[in-house]
Amino acid sequence: MKPTVLVLAAGMGSRYGGLKQIDGLGPSGETIIDYSIYDAVRAGFGKVVYIVRDYFLEAFKEDVFRKYSHVLCPDGTPLEFDFVTQELDKIPAGFPVNPERQKPWGTAHAMLMAKDAIHEPFVVINGDDFYGRDSFRIAAEWCRAHEGSEGIYGIVGFEIDNTLSESGGVSRGICQYDEQGHLITVVEHHNVFIEQDGVLRGDNSQTGERVELKAKDLCSMNMWCFTPDYFEKSEKEFEKFLKENSTELKKEFYIPFAVDNMVHSGSAACDVLSTSSRWFGVTFKEDRPGVVAKFAELVAAGVYPTPLY
Repeated sequence: MKPTVLVLAAGMGSRYGGLKQIDGLGPSGETIIDYSIYDAVRAGFGKVVYIVRDYFLEAFKEDVFRKYSHVLCPDGTPLEFDFVTQELDKIPAGFPVNPERQKPWGTAHAMLMAKDAIHEPFVVINGDDFYGRDSFRIAAEWCRAHEGSEGIYGIVGFEIDNTLSESGGVSRGICQYDEQGHLITVVEHHNVFIEQDGVLRGDNSQTGERVELKAKDLCSMNMWCFTPDYFEKSEKEFEKFLKENSTELKKEFYIPFAVDNMVHSGSAACDVLSTSSRWFGVTFKEDRPGVVAKFAELVAAGVYPTPLY
C-alpha cells in the first residue's frame, strides 16, 4: 500500500499578493510544493491529490504535469495525480449562505472535496509550508501501519523552536496529549517568540495570559495523518458546524476543530507524532528572501539536488 499526499493549495494568497503555491523559491525555480512532493515520494507515497480553486485550476494542472509527468515512485511505478476544487457553494443542500460571504469554509471543508479521490491512508499538508524529509518519513510509516484501521488518526508535531520566525512573533497550536501519546487538544498561542531574557513565551488564547513555553513542546503545523473513514466523520461535523454558522461571513471549519470534536465525542483518537524536521514557510512577501536563502543552503549542503526534476 502506497499512501496519498493531500495538498491544501486553495489559499488565495491574498496576504502574500499572488499565487504563492506556484512561486519559484528554489535555485532552479522549485516551489515549496515541489520539495514536499520530492520528500513524499522518497518516503513511499504514491499519489498526490491537490485541492485548488477553479480560477487557477488549469494553470496549476499545467505546472504539475510539466514538472512531474515522468516522476517514478521507488518501486518504478508512475506517481499518480488528481485535482479537486474547493468553492464556497460546495456544501450540503438546505443551508442558507450569507450572500456577502466570499471565501470558502476552511481547511476541513477543503479536505471534504477529496472524499471521492482518496481510498487509502493519507497525509494532509499545507501547500505553502516546508515540512522536511523526516516528517514525511514519519507520516508514511504511520499510514502504512494503519491500513484498514478506523477511528485513529495522527498529527505530526513539530518542536516549537524548529518553527519560529526571524521576523517576529508567530501563532502556534500547542499539542496537549496523555501518557499514551493520544491528543487531548490543541491550544492556540499567539505572538510566540524568544524574549530578551532568552525565555520562549506566547499568549495562551484560552486564558489570555502570556505563558512560558518549552522549546521542545510539540506544535501543530497542519500536517495530519488520516484513514479514509475520516471523511464520513468530518461530514457529520461539518453539518453541525453549518447549522450554527452557515450565515456567518468569516467563520471557517478547520481541521483542528473537526478532530477536536471527534476526540471529545469519543468517535476518534489521534496519535501525536514527533518530528525533528525544521519547518519554514511563506506567509507574507517579506518572508520570501529568507525562504529562498534556506533552500539555497539545503542544496549547497547536498540535501536536495537542483533542479529537483
